[in-house]
Amino acid sequence: MNLDNLLTLDTLQLAKAMLGWRLRLDSEEGSYEGIIVETEAYLQGDPACHAYRTKTKRNAAMFGKPGTIYVYQIYGMHYCFNISGNEEGIGEAVLIRALEPTLGIELMKMRRNTASLKNLCSGPAKLVQAFGIHMDMNFWNVRTDALSLIPPQNLIVDNDIITTTRIGITQGADFPYRFYIKGNSFISKK
Repeated sequence: MNLDNLLTLDTLQLAKAMLGWRLRLDSEEGSYEGIIVETEAYLQGDPACHAYRTKTKRNAAMFGKPGTIYVYQIYGMHYCFNISGNEEGIGEAVLIRALEPTLGIELMKMRRNTASLKNLCSGPAKLVQAFGIHMDMNFWNVRTDALSLIPPQNLIVDNDIITTTRIGITQGADFPYRFYIKGNSFISKK
């Protein structure tokens, strides 16, 4: 499956199909890459979705063309990022929860102030910090900008995907919209 085909999937399918794809950032400091091992879907009718009520200045990127990057701050100090799904004008996105780091590891360790490979990208705020993703990347698109998606070498089959409920939310917490690669030690938590 190529990127154009991936981004035609509905948001729930997209969250699952992104597993195994590589996230890559090419910056002035270097290149970073990691395999997507955990995602969560946020749908417009979902009370946990930032676009649940209406389009705002904060969540406008979620309504962009499929593949639009949505960067936002949580808890007043951490950042997370999503990739929009569905059609333009529908506020839905996939939160990238965890990566298995594969390139740019030494700089990631410096940014995260840790020597632990497993602690670099095993959570949405951790991977943003490790990659140096920032608010200026809000509204970028994985089709055209330096934060991109690369197809997997091997597709992840359904038997190797765990579907479960999302983490760290109160509303919509029982929806089975979280996906991760079975047995992968880089996920945020089981």
